[in-house]
Amino acid sequence: MIIRSRRVVLPEGVSPAEIEINNGRITAVRQLDGRQNDPAILDVGNLIVLPGLVDTHVHINDPGRAEWEGFESATRSAAAGGVTTLVDMPLNSIPATTTVAGYEVKRAAASSRCHVDVGMWGGVVPGNTDDLEPLVRAGVPGFKCFLSPSGVDEFANVTEADLRQAMPILARLGVPLLVHAELPAKLRAPVGEPRRYATWLDSRPAAAEIAAIDLMVRLARQYRTRVHIVHLATPIALDLISQAREDGVALTVETCPHYLTFAAEDVADGATAFKCAPPIRGRAERDGLWQGLAQSRIDLIATDHSPAPATMKHVDDGDFLQAWGGIASLQIGLSAVWTGAAERNIEIDRVVEWMSAAPARLAGLDHLKGRIAAGYDADLVVFNPDEEWVVSGRALHHRHSVTPYEGLRLRGTVQKTILRGEVVFDRRDETGLPRGRLITSIVR
Repeated sequence: MIIRSRRVVLPEGVSPAEIEINNGRITAVRQLDGRQNDPAILDVGNLIVLPGLVDTHVHINDPGRAEWEGFESATRSAAAGGVTTLVDMPLNSIPATTTVAGYEVKRAAASSRCHVDVGMWGGVVPGNTDDLEPLVRAGVPGFKCFLSPSGVDEFANVTEADLRQAMPILARLGVPLLVHAELPAKLRAPVGEPRRYATWLDSRPAAAEIAAIDLMVRLARQYRTRVHIVHLATPIALDLISQAREDGVALTVETCPHYLTFAAEDVADGATAFKCAPPIRGRAERDGLWQGLAQSRIDLIATDHSPAPATMKHVDDGDFLQAWGGIASLQIGLSAVWTGAAERNIEIDRVVEWMSAAPARLAGLDHLKGRIAAGYDADLVVFNPDEEWVVSGRALHHRHSVTPYEGLRLRGTVQKTILRGEVVFDRRDETGLPRGRLITSIVR
């Protein structure tokens, strides 16, 4: 099979190319040779061919809470959004992925049900330090922890004392620790009308993020552990992060499409579809995050896809304090980010770095995923960067239709998604068999 386009996003930039695929791998990338009418060639003309996206922050919740989201619906959404590889978070499923037994239960639940390739993070919780090395040996590429309460009883947040036990082990194993960085001591008890977005926003100040990141910088420096800050919502922390990197601390950071798209000033009271933690902050913070990306101070973008039923989102009564904090965006992320990037004259290859190459590095998959080059998996996306569409939650493949993107006009549509040389999504025919594989990390 050969895929041809006048715009292929290669590691060295965008250029005309044809991609040769054999047995699920890219075997050659070369200049267009002018052959016509070859049935083995898929010529997409001026549409852009991207490497498949890698989303390292997805909550599938299956097994145990599959009514929130399940492997079939989540991975079909991923394929429709150009995501060919995702890494599932260790919480919200029952059991949580904090032991090898829990990991194997989740793998069994996912087996033969995934439309894209799926890996699974392990979890660090109080008291499971003895489980960390066995989990790495079983195949997890790294671990997630919460500094503030996670919202589910099965996944307790850690203290500094817990981190001091776990981080030396992770440093020795060479795996990253992904951190929900909000320090409980800096959170505030909500004061005000529960339907007002400001009530929720004021309870989760940027100071909680900054204090948590400061703690993680100190611990990462001491134990030489790789630390990754998930879903950064405040650019105020970027000076702290940049200084730590200059000092040699192994620190990376992500933000999310919703922080790059929405602003607190535009969130209506009662619009609980927008609730997440950390919360969506103001326009100045949103612009600061885009600036951080442009300046390479933020490494990657991941969706933090975390849907829930409309009743849990309190759609009917608009109670921000009772609503589940999570945003469904797995199918929307590429279009949302590209819309914002194009408005700021940011080229598509930067988007590919943030949503494909950099996440692949975080998950230890950069030898197989995240770039169009010989030897890599033939994970590709055919993308129309100019076509616009209006989001309708009912038309998405997510388990539930509640999304803050409802009615938003976005730019860029996925035409085809190809996983290891096989089409797993075609806009003209949205049926397809689960062809994804379960990924295990290379034991270090």
